[in-house]
Amino acid sequence: MKHQPRVLIVEDEPSIAELVSVNLRHNGFAPVWAEDGIAAQRELDAVLPDAILLDWMLPGQSGLALARKWRADSRTRAIPILMLTARGDEPDKVAGLDAGADDYITKPFSTQELLARIRAVLRRRAPEQGSETVTIGELALDAATHRVNWRGRPLKVGPTEFKLLHFLMKHPERVHSRSQLLDKVWGDHVFIEERTVDVHVKRLRESLGPAAGALETVRGAGYRLTAQVGSAAPS
Repeated sequence: MKHQPRVLIVEDEPSIAELVSVNLRHNGFAPVWAEDGIAAQRELDAVLPDAILLDWMLPGQSGLALARKWRADSRTRAIPILMLTARGDEPDKVAGLDAGADDYITKPFSTQELLARIRAVLRRRAPEQGSETVTIGELALDAATHRVNWRGRPLKVGPTEFKLLHFLMKHPERVHSRSQLLDKVWGDHVFIEERTVDVHVKRLRESLGPAAGALETVRGAGYRLTAQVGSAAPS
């Protein structure tokens, strides 16, 4: 029997949660509903979902606070999080991404858009085919085990950042524009804005820590991964 991706819906409005659940169930997903952070944590402690749909405005802990908490926990760190928000303005979207969300959906949204976005984050989470290890300078990435090391020390990298790093490491020294990165890393994810690439690059730099200098911003052109920095930490 085909695996039904389990989606945890953290939403305090029963009508929205029910609508989303019905649509997910009809399209081969297994939805689980939690009305607040406490109920959501209970579900996570029991069974890890394949993705989390997280409402921004919740009673008790906000969606932002929950996203930060789950990103900080090694058990839940790799689960893709999609923020549901009624706020369409840019600073809020960026705040959601900075908190650790992989994507955001602004209410009201269509069923097709919701399904497309969930499938897209699940595709990004799926491991790359093959068990290749890529090494650039002192940075090493193992696609099979989803591990990144710098000078033999493990680095903690989120699922979207991992895919971004993998692509850049496979094409070192080349400058990639934001639209090229969207195409190659996010695939047919037409809803994502170019600004999102910057947020994920920022998060990737934070994850790389002392190796962050290898990821260069080429003004007006895009981003490049280079081995030229050697072992120097970014200033």
